[in-house]
Amino acid sequence: MEYLRTIRRIAVSRKGLKLLKLKRSALIFEFFAVSKTVASLRSGLQSKLISGYEGIHNTEMFVGTLRLEYESMRIPKMHELTLKSKNIMGVKIPELTSTSSGGAGQEYLLEVPTSINQAIKSFEEVHKLVLDIAEKETALRKLLLEIEKTKRRSNAIENVLIPRLQANARFIKFRFDEMERESFTKLKTVKRKIAQREAE
Repeated sequence: MEYLRTIRRIAVSRKGLKLLKLKRSALIFEFFAVSKTVASLRSGLQSKLISGYEGIHNTEMFVGTLRLEYESMRIPKMHELTLKSKNIMGVKIPELTSTSSGGAGQEYLLEVPTSINQAIKSFEEVHKLVLDIAEKETALRKLLLEIEKTKRRSNAIENVLIPRLQANARFIKFRFDEMERESFTKLKTVKRKIAQREAE
C-alpha cells in the first residue's frame, strides 16, 4: 500500500510540475507583453511632458505668472480614482480607472483663457499616462514575484520532492525483492528438508 501510495504521489507531483511550468510560461509571456506596453507608455509620457511644459511656458508668456499661479490654486477636482483588481493566473493586479467628476471642472474650463485650458488638458493627458504606467509597473512587479515563486516551487518539486519519492519507491521495491528472495530460500530449505525426511 505504501509503495502504491508513493507511486501515486510521484504521478501527482509530475502533473503538478507540468502545470507549474505551464503557469510560469504564461506569466513570463504576460510579463513581456506588459513590459512592452510600459516601454511605449514611457516614451509617450516623455513627449507629453515636454509638450505640457511648453504649454505652461507659453501660457505664462500670455497671461503672466501671477494669473497662472492664481488659476492653478482655483482648479477644482476634475477626476476621481477608483481602484479595482483583476486576476491573471492567480496574480491580483490593480486596475486604476479615472472618472470625470462632472460639471464643476467643465464650467471652470469655460471660464479660463484658452492657453490655460490647453495647458490643463495636456496635463490631464499626462495624469492619465502616469496612472497607466503606475498600474502597469505594479503589475510587472507582482508578475515578477509570482514568476520567482512559481520557479522556486517547480524547482523544489523537480529537484527535491520527486527524487525523494523515487528513492522511497526504490527502497520499498528493494525490500520487496529482498523479502521475495528470503521466502524463496526458505521454501528451498523446507523442500530440501522434506526430501531428506522422505529419503530417510
